[in-house]
Amino acid sequence: MSVDERREQLIAVALELFSARPPEEVSIDDIAAAAGASRPLVYHYFPGKQAIYEESLRRAGQELAGRFEEPAAGPLSERLARVMDRYLDFVASHGPGFAALLRGGSVAASPGTNAVIDEVRQAAHDQILSHLALPDPSAALRLTVRCWIANAEISSLAWLADRQRPPREEVRLRLVQDFVAALVVTAAREPALAAALPGYLADERPDTPTGTLVHSLAGLLAVPGLAGTLGGLAAGLPGPAPSAG
Repeated sequence: MSVDERREQLIAVALELFSARPPEEVSIDDIAAAAGASRPLVYHYFPGKQAIYEESLRRAGQELAGRFEEPAAGPLSERLARVMDRYLDFVASHGPGFAALLRGGSVAASPGTNAVIDEVRQAAHDQILSHLALPDPSAALRLTVRCWIANAEISSLAWLADRQRPPREEVRLRLVQDFVAALVVTAAREPALAAALPGYLADERPDTPTGTLVHSLAGLLAVPGLAGTLGGLAAGLPGPAPSAG
C-alpha cells in the first residue's frame, strides 16, 4: 500500500473497532491486528491511540453531518423523517462509540473529540434552519432547534440502552412530531415564524408525521371535560392591546 492508502486503511479499521466497542476498550494492538499490520507501523502513522481515535471520529462526524442533508422538497415532516432514518441508522451501527462519546464518560474524550461533536450539532442546526427558509431566524427559533437536537441525542442514547426498543420507526416518528410541536409552540411567540407556518403545513397530508400528530391532538378533545377546560383557559386570557389612534 502507498502511505496514503495505509493511513486510510488504519483509520477505517479503527473506526470499525471504535464503533463496536467503547474507545477505552480498544488498544493499538487491536487496531494493528485488525489491519494486518504491526504495532510499530501503527505508531509510524499515528503518535498514539488518541490521535487515531480523533481522526476516526472526525471521519464519522463528517458522515453523520452529511446525513442531515436533504433536498428541500415535499412535506417538511417527511423530509425530517428521512433525516431521522439516516441518523438512527448511524446510531445503530456506531452504538458503543456513539454512546461513550455523547455521555462524556469516555477516557478518550478531549477538546478534539468535543469539537467534532459540536461541528455535527452545528451542521444539524444549520440544515434544519435551511428547510425553514426564514431570512433571519430568531434566537428563540435557534434555541428551539438546538433543544430538539439535544432531545434527539438523549432519545438515541435511551434507545441504545434499551437495545433498540421501541422499534426505530416509533422513535423516528416521535422525534419528528416533537420537532413539529416545538415549532408550533415557538410560532405562538414569534410573528415571523407564525406567518411562515401555513406554508410549512400546506404540503402535509393526513398520513405524514404532522398529519398523524394533528389527528392525535384532535382526539384529545374527546376526553371528557378537556375541551371545555381548554376553552375556559383561552377565554380568560387578555386579548391584544388596541392599537393607538
